[in-house]
Amino acid sequence: MSELRVPDPDDRETLSAFVARAVRLDGQAVVRLRNRGGGGVVEAWVATPFEVLATRAVHGEVVPGDVTVSGNELLAALTITPGPTMDPGPSRDLMWHSELPAGSDWRDVDLLPAKVVAELADKGVALARDNAGPHGTPPASLMDQAVLTVTEGSLEVKVPMRCLFALSGMGFVDSSIPDDVVRVTATSSWLRLDARYGAVLRRRHALLPLLF
Repeated sequence: MSELRVPDPDDRETLSAFVARAVRLDGQAVVRLRNRGGGGVVEAWVATPFEVLATRAVHGEVVPGDVTVSGNELLAALTITPGPTMDPGPSRDLMWHSELPAGSDWRDVDLLPAKVVAELADKGVALARDNAGPHGTPPASLMDQAVLTVTEGSLEVKVPMRCLFALSGMGFVDSSIPDDVVRVTATSSWLRLDARYGAVLRRRHALLPLLF
């Protein structure tokens, strides 16, 4: 049986809000819980419907140290269990299909005003609504459109619309806070946007299919 320990009530509320957003976006969402490094911090990961990963970290520990659980069951545990230790639900490891970034060679690229990011996301939502396909979803060409290009030296990073959708859908950006920023970092393979309430990540280049 898995066990999740989050001692601080504020951290439990933070994790609960993260999971609630994920479940609101996808009723069948699963959450991957991992202990970070030497312990003391738990990372929660979800794969959003925008094909972008979202993550939030809180002080705590999960046993086993890497387990995937149902978002609905984890949310129930966080909202019903009054104490710091809870059962996050049975393992759903087979339901996790997303790659997580490896390594720590992240490079700072730029700081974006949170207000600008929120405005671009709102415009993108309106545009997507006007161009929704037969199933109510925007075309991939719109989602993959680069809405921002940031550079640091020779490193050029394009930020696709789907990343801003994920930031907005997960409630990570608060444009009402003066001078708040979204930090852009990248590796040779990954893009990461860190906002006040969480981060989203996406591969910068599509993986080539394996040929047999």
